[in-house]
Amino acid sequence: MKMDTSSKRFTEERKTMDAMLRLYCKGMHGEKEGLCTDCSELLEYSMERLTNCTFGEDKPNCSHCHVHCYKPEMRERVKTVMRYAGPRLLKGKPLLAMKHMMRGLLHKPRKA
Repeated sequence: MKMDTSSKRFTEERKTMDAMLRLYCKGMHGEKEGLCTDCSELLEYSMERLTNCTFGEDKPNCSHCHVHCYKPEMRERVKTVMRYAGPRLLKGKPLLAMKHMMRGLLHKPRKA
């Protein structure tokens, strides 16, 4: 089941990933606006994975998922971004960060 790319959930997931990558890229790669090539590649890959998620609208946060659809290298890159950007997102975009955290706490994944 593919995620509907026009859904509220998809839009929020995309905003969260985009915001985290922008924080990371600015802090770690010095990009003032936009994303560097590596971060753009990671965002594109993440959006592809999100669109093709087997859980669709019932998707848990990736960190709580039983199905690991990211390649190991890409999964490590996303973890690095999240560790750096997560705390900073809470300060810069608190509503977005809180929604993401609440989804993780409240939505328990089901078995695929």
